[in-house]
Amino acid sequence: MSPTKPPVSDGLLDVTAVLTRTAERLADRFTGVFSAETVERYVFESHAALHEAAGVKQHLPALTDHFATERLTALAQARGLMPKPVPEVLFVCVQNAGRSQMAAALLAHHGRGRVHVRSAGSQPAAELESEVTAVLGELGLDLSAAFPKPLTDDVVRAADVVITMGCGDACPVFPGKRYLDWDVPDPDGRTVEEVRAIRDTIAERVTGLLAEITTAPADS
Repeated sequence: MSPTKPPVSDGLLDVTAVLTRTAERLADRFTGVFSAETVERYVFESHAALHEAAGVKQHLPALTDHFATERLTALAQARGLMPKPVPEVLFVCVQNAGRSQMAAALLAHHGRGRVHVRSAGSQPAAELESEVTAVLGELGLDLSAAFPKPLTDDVVRAADVVITMGCGDACPVFPGKRYLDWDVPDPDGRTVEEVRAIRDTIAERVTGLLAEITTAPADS
């Protein structure tokens, strides 16, 4: 494959060759689902979105790999090209650095494979809020691999339930989706004690949602 985008740089290193190798590997993974050109386009677009919208600088090629894989999987599910064995839930807030990350981590933890969770931000930050990482760590939840991601149509189309948390009308509306808005305070700039209270509020909502969308009872 030849790059569909001009050479790109993270400010220090030309990463075009790295992204091209990522695209080639993902093209093999999605053989029979998407063309190599489509995969390559998604890889380069995902890199640009993370770099420009989210401002992510460190480990950008690795994050691009993860982000592009999630987007391609979501697109395939939305088009019925890949199975969707469990309900898909998408949490959306502004920065994808606080509320939506907490909700996603808590639902994934309590769901234990009974639901698949994604999160995104309408104006993603460069990194997660340290207080959010701390209060989830108190529950044994590790967010070291999590990062803010831009909101894209593909993840919305793949979702069965879309939950917005303070992002207004930024989330596109598609028919056949269940949309909920959770009025939860933004943890940005708050103390650890305040963020802990926000975490507990989200946890209550998460367990209630899980009981609604799955047949097995939610974990306590």
